Amino acid sequence: MTASQPDMTTTAGKLADLAQRLENAAQPVGAEAVAKRHEAGQLTARERAEQVLDAGSFVETDALARHRVSDFDLEHNKPLTDGVVTGYGTIGGRRVCVYSQDNSVFSGQLGEVYGEKICKIYQLATKTGQPIVAIHEGTGPRLAEGVVTLAMYSKILSHMTAASGVIPQISVVTGQTTGLHAFGPAMSDIVIMVDGTADLHHASEEAIARATGTNLNAHAVGSAEIHATESGTCHLRADSDAEALQLARTVIGYLPVNNMAEALRTDAEIQVGSVQDNITEADYELDNLIPDDAYASYDVREILEIVVDDGIFELQADYAPNIVTAFAHIEGRAVGIVANQSAHQSGSLTSAAAEKAARFIRTCDAFNTPIIEFVDAMDFVHSAEEERAGLLRRGAKLAYAYAEATVPKITVILRKAFGSAYVFMGSKDLGADLVYAWPTAQIAIAEAAATARGIFGSGADSTSSTDSDEEIMATKTKEMEEKFIHPYAAAERGYVDAVIPPNETRGQLVESLRMLGRKVVMSPQKKHGNITL
Repeated sequence: MTASQPDMTTTAGKLADLAQRLENAAQPVGAEAVAKRHEAGQLTARERAEQVLDAGSFVETDALARHRVSDFDLEHNKPLTDGVVTGYGTIGGRRVCVYSQDNSVFSGQLGEVYGEKICKIYQLATKTGQPIVAIHEGTGPRLAEGVVTLAMYSKILSHMTAASGVIPQISVVTGQTTGLHAFGPAMSDIVIMVDGTADLHHASEEAIARATGTNLNAHAVGSAEIHATESGTCHLRADSDAEALQLARTVIGYLPVNNMAEALRTDAEIQVGSVQDNITEADYELDNLIPDDAYASYDVREILEIVVDDGIFELQADYAPNIVTAFAHIEGRAVGIVANQSAHQSGSLTSAAAEKAARFIRTCDAFNTPIIEFVDAMDFVHSAEEERAGLLRRGAKLAYAYAEATVPKITVILRKAFGSAYVFMGSKDLGADLVYAWPTAQIAIAEAAATARGIFGSGADSTSSTDSDEEIMATKTKEMEEKFIHPYAAAERGYVDAVIPPNETRGQLVESLRMLGRKVVMSPQKKHGNITL
């Protein structure tokens, strides 16, 4: 036997043969390809899978898989793994499944065995109730394998659909991900993309050029920036592979392992005694954050940072910034936050903001994460552009998602809650379990001046012939402010459960979450609702 050929008649030889095969699987197209990756500042597919997991926890599956194709001389080119690394390990000690696509094998094209490996890891994740982290870098079907590749894409999408709402699905896009490959991330719960290297799009640059005569590069078609700011597909952006994988670990840290598990709890100081006994200096800062000028803006994140334990983890920060969606902890319990952002468009709702919030609410509801809404919005934005953008259909998603959600739902009205904004942003009769309002809250069909015009008209009768129309309307507007523009009319009717000083907000949320931890909702039996997709 030569040094490179172990004696297969002995146990030692068979062990040496296995070690050699596994070594080949670790570098399926050779060490040179690995070196090129590292020179470009990127990790290999296997390194990505290992790095997203706790150190030393990765257990690989199907490392020795190869394709079964003999056409086009492919029988002479059968790299191990077939282009995707699959397995499982832990993140923060909790079991997680993972797959990582390898574009150094057949340029990242999917074949039959490649697809089978992804389907197998999805089946394992779903039946054991474990989250799945998918690391994407692929360029469509392997043409030499024909229609079987399309069947595999169909199976993968079917498995993703079956897993949706059962286990968290996190996609990390690290490189060029095109064609049918690109739909996988789009179906995930959370999408993370690496700036500068990740591109996510269906049509190739060549296909777009042929169809439209327009020459575009990959970044112009589907960069992380485009998906974070324009399409809304990307939830989080990273500067490197390592940062993207760390973000995936952070997301997993906010979500339960599956839909049967309770919202995650972290170590935190437990509130003992009354709400008033636990007010801190930071809590008192809330009393001064709403401007006296009803039209002045502020950053709602300042409020959120005081109310939660250890800061917010915001998603889609650059998309529809007039609404904030974020994970956080309150007394150690993971919660989802939806807040109107006064600093952008006065926090008014848009079709994009409604869709963004609806998607986040459904994610929270699927994985037993309480939803807290902070309200300060005039209404939906009034414009022809918004109407043409599908405001009615896309806005309806927000109402549907909130009304359908069965997790604990708490609303805090900070300032304006007028008209549609009141209805859609966690109103009592839309399904909020508990609604709190600050004394600065303004809850009404419309602001005072609009209400006065609607009731009295611009030329209301005057008791004095010397009164001008402007003076009359100023008087009527003041009357409407005193009659409607405050939280107490809503509190009198039970639409607000309590009007609270801002400094009590955190304490009230702690007590509310404790109470609602025992919430049970019996939904009517049906196949599924028909959300306005």
